[in-house]
Amino acid sequence: MEFRTDLALEKREILGEKEPEGVSSREFEKGTVKITKIQILNQKGSEALGKPVGTYITAEIPQLMRNPVDDEEMIEAIAGELSSLLPDTGTVLVAGLGNTDITPDAVGPKSVSKVLATRHISKELSEEIGLGELRSVAGFIPGVLGRTGVEAAESVMGLARSVSPSAVIAVDALAARKLSRLGTTVQISDIGIIPGSGVGNARKEITERTVGVPVISVGIPTVVDVGTLVSDLTGKDNKIPDESRDMIITPREIDIVIERASELIGMSINKALQPNISVEEMMMLVGN
Repeated sequence: MEFRTDLALEKREILGEKEPEGVSSREFEKGTVKITKIQILNQKGSEALGKPVGTYITAEIPQLMRNPVDDEEMIEAIAGELSSLLPDTGTVLVAGLGNTDITPDAVGPKSVSKVLATRHISKELSEEIGLGELRSVAGFIPGVLGRTGVEAAESVMGLARSVSPSAVIAVDALAARKLSRLGTTVQISDIGIIPGSGVGNARKEITERTVGVPVISVGIPTVVDVGTLVSDLTGKDNKIPDESRDMIITPREIDIVIERASELIGMSINKALQPNISVEEMMMLVGN
């Protein structure tokens, strides 16, 4: 059975200790955060991990369901890794993908609600109110196809043509292989995103190829596929009844996980884009 996961780290773990050809990885720590940076260098590496060529950064963090987001070191660690994939200048468009009516899928929209939008603020005004020079940031929530009749990718592409950003940050919920990854892992990648792919409902891709500018994806696992979970826990390729095959598992405390994950991702994006504003000041500015 092929395990369903959006995490490059889990794909790498499945292959064992030996580094596959065309893949390089390294681990390091920043305070309480363990960072694993995986680079898929060529087609052989892509085939080995089943992921596109690119950079995948995984930040393993304390459990969000048990720990409030009050660790500035954690926010700054994730912001630093995000910054490393972004261009130094230009407007950044932040898109929150997902459905606010489905709790495990709401992390994208909720994260964007905590991002400080500055594109409409002039340099003179920002300096007058004591914020200094702000980087231009725009944020929006595309909604879901079933409600809007418009693919999220179409919305992002259309707005990108109007806003002309230097990069897009796409935030979405992810699927993991292990329950222990839920609410404890943030993945950042420079290969963009295919909304819904983690739960078998893939939509049009949001990538540099389709949007025309670099697309950085940020996500946190909120669900595990039931077949993947059963096989991982038992170590066997168990046959899952047809009526259960499409089920997904999410933590009982998912509402707490989503609120804290959204705050963590939103604040990390803010810190990456406005490094001169402290986390405490940013939380006041966005109303946290």
